[in-house]
Amino acid sequence: MTRSAVLFCLMLGAAAPVTAQVTGPVPTPPPAVEAPAGGAGNVAAPALQSERARRLDELFSRLREADGPRQARVLEMQIALTLAQSGSDTADLLMVRATQAAQQQQQDLALALLDSVIDLYPDYIEAWSRRATLYFARRELGRAVSDIEQVLRLEPRHFTAMVGLGMIFQQLGEDRQALTAFKRALEVNPHVERIPEIIRRLTPKVDGLEL
Repeated sequence: MTRSAVLFCLMLGAAAPVTAQVTGPVPTPPPAVEAPAGGAGNVAAPALQSERARRLDELFSRLREADGPRQARVLEMQIALTLAQSGSDTADLLMVRATQAAQQQQQDLALALLDSVIDLYPDYIEAWSRRATLYFARRELGRAVSDIEQVLRLEPRHFTAMVGLGMIFQQLGEDRQALTAFKRALEVNPHVERIPEIIRRLTPKVDGLEL
């Protein structure tokens, strides 16, 4: 895996903490499961969605005003944990199994499990984020970009997704689009690691293209 791939996985992986462990062999992909009645494809109950939205608004506001990197790292983790809350035992189990499969280099199985989560719960941001990370690791950049764009439709402040998008654009030689993505990430989180230096390196290249 390239250095940029490692950084991409670390950035998006930081937004997907594992909250449970499954022991024993990795299961085969689950059979089709019906979405819970009345859920309409939403993971969390309306009350949980409302509380999560309020909590995220507060955390992102505090992140922009953080005193320094140490405080920012704490807020980043709180944001990641809040985004990871699914409100569904089924989604949680499938996500843990997908993580275990990916850790054991069973990427096809991990993708099948994430596909199941997304089919059942299309509004669950972390499933899209995890699948984008897997696609990137497999060098399926178009699919990774598509999933990241879905993450940003669901949560426009998802700065790690913006960073991932910027890294992909860099690999594709699209420096102007990469710079835009990195600047968006920095607007949401002024303390995001490594990105200011990347912006400083990219800006003269993009400015030169515009001459």
